[in-house]
Amino acid sequence: MKENVIIVKCEVPSEAYQMLTTLRNKLEGKGFKISHGALVKKNAGELSLEDGFVAEDEKGRGWTGGLIGGLAGLLAGPVGMLVGLGAGVLLGNAADEKNVEEVALLLKKAGEDIEDGDTSLLLMAQEQDETALEQAFSDFRISTTRVEAQQIADQLKAAEELRKATERMEALYGENKRITDGDYDKALAVKCINGTFVGKKEGDVIAFKGIPFVGKQPVGEYRWKAPVDCVADDGVYEAYYYGKIPRQIGGVGQMGSLYPQSEECLHLNVWTSAERAAKKPVMVWIHGGAYEIGSTAEPREDGANFVQENQDVILVSIEYRMNVFGFLHLSHLPDGGDYPDAANLGLMDQIQALKWVHENIAAFGGDPDNVTIFGQSAGGGSVSLLPLVEGSHKYIRRVIAHSGNPSLCQSTEQSIACTTKVMDALGCKTVADLQQVDTDELLMTASELLCMRTCPERDGKYLPLDTYEAYANGAAKDIDIMQGCTKDEFHYFVLGWGVEGFSAWCDERKAEKMAQLTDEEKALVESFCKDVKVEDGFEKSSRLLDQIWFNAPPFRTAELQTKAGGKSYNYYITVESSLPHVKSGHAIELSTIFNHPEETFVTGRQFDETFGKTMRRIWVQFAKTGNPSLAQDQSPDGEAKYWPLYDTEDKYVMVFDESNIHAQKEEELNIVDWDRTYFLTKYYVL
Repeated sequence: MKENVIIVKCEVPSEAYQMLTTLRNKLEGKGFKISHGALVKKNAGELSLEDGFVAEDEKGRGWTGGLIGGLAGLLAGPVGMLVGLGAGVLLGNAADEKNVEEVALLLKKAGEDIEDGDTSLLLMAQEQDETALEQAFSDFRISTTRVEAQQIADQLKAAEELRKATERMEALYGENKRITDGDYDKALAVKCINGTFVGKKEGDVIAFKGIPFVGKQPVGEYRWKAPVDCVADDGVYEAYYYGKIPRQIGGVGQMGSLYPQSEECLHLNVWTSAERAAKKPVMVWIHGGAYEIGSTAEPREDGANFVQENQDVILVSIEYRMNVFGFLHLSHLPDGGDYPDAANLGLMDQIQALKWVHENIAAFGGDPDNVTIFGQSAGGGSVSLLPLVEGSHKYIRRVIAHSGNPSLCQSTEQSIACTTKVMDALGCKTVADLQQVDTDELLMTASELLCMRTCPERDGKYLPLDTYEAYANGAAKDIDIMQGCTKDEFHYFVLGWGVEGFSAWCDERKAEKMAQLTDEEKALVESFCKDVKVEDGFEKSSRLLDQIWFNAPPFRTAELQTKAGGKSYNYYITVESSLPHVKSGHAIELSTIFNHPEETFVTGRQFDETFGKTMRRIWVQFAKTGNPSLAQDQSPDGEAKYWPLYDTEDKYVMVFDESNIHAQKEEELNIVDWDRTYFLTKYYVL
């Protein structure tokens, strides 16, 4: 039986008072299970609770009049709630404060559907069938409305999670100041081109946070312009706190997006061991978030634990402009000639950060000629595209692409179409018009219209028109690559969208992709979907999208990289979350890679400690040597981990199974359907 909040509109208040007990008895007599009831009035948009009841719960509490004082008081504020609860206790009624609060919030949320001036009765009830409600109220000649109680409860739970996550992120915030009195620990200071930065020591790690890597932040006349190079600065600055993160629509799914925001956002962070040594390998992390959200302040991606365990490397994380501020084509507009780079500013920011690393990391003990860039999702797409940017190889030695690839980009025509949607919705014709739009309105409009459509542009200038052709021509053959995907990539998105929302999105994207195909190709795709073994209802579409977005692209990249004379090591992650639907979904490995097992939003649980430590050691070994294999004495579990180089015949991958990390041929795993979906990589993603 489905539990609903039933809103009963009462034309005459006195009738409602009389109905309170009568309705309860009548509904229960017709098979309803009533748990809570409340009589609510609404005047000038404000709800007031006049009377009500709470049913007997699992602890045996009876109908508790004292709880009504608590309910009414909660609507008036926390003090009123405590007064109401106190009155209930004085009357000899036991009250559960948490229960009262949850019920009051639930009923108040349902009460938002009440029109001003109405008096209504709210009942939480389980219905036996869809017609029972109308039958139950037939004698009263009054109208009713259903609101699913679980839906409201989920909304309230989500709101509470958002509040807690926001508080957690805001508690991390501080502003780095200039130090003018010379009072700082010289052992924690590093002199760079654009200033001397003073970090904080925790354990054996020194963290330098919020270091700017540009000479001018991208605001005012610099908005939608290429990043400006650093200038020499003799000042001394605190590097205690993350800088403000790029503007975005934040959410709990990527908690770092809830950190304080600003367009003055181009900063990076460095973690190094307190024991300084020269020429350490450098690993530069580029966060994901669909090129729309995310930040270096993400708790699961904080670098301290990683470096504490692996003190033979230096870790850097970088910010970059996203969404409409980082990837919005503007050059086609009447005044767009002044904004030729707007479609790929996010990638330009990343290159600028890598330039800063190249010029300054030696002062931290790092080797500027041994830099591994690694990232996940949009970050994985970024590190796959950056080697194709002219001049980038000066800053990059190796790449690790987590669930991201050269398919995560779009054509100029697609990019312009995205801009047009936003411009039309806002009533803008020029860049000057856009500059006048409120930033929150601009972000919200773009977020609604371009969800999962924002990405770099294959413009033929900054990026090649065909990224795969560039790999085939050897554009990255001198860069070592490690890349892969998880077993159930798209299952992750159920966390944010729910099963129904995610299913609808999958079906929409599948239809869009099918419209691009020939009849013969459509038949192949439909054959693939027909053969999908469904455990969740959305999987016939989601498994196809797994193939297009995440499964096939790293194999196509590996094939082309290998044939061009380069190296690729491919992996496949199978460790599973304990949360419903998620399985081995997108981002399942991130809290493990950064050694934050306590961050279980995606995993639902802590993975095996030795598995995690071994995984991290493999990542570090690749960054150090270009070969991720571990000898027996290097492996945390005491067993050698031989990772074969990818070749076009055997196609070996390293399988990260929680109980058995091992190499295996792709044909035994069936990661890619080479006949029915592999060809779809030519259509890219969006």
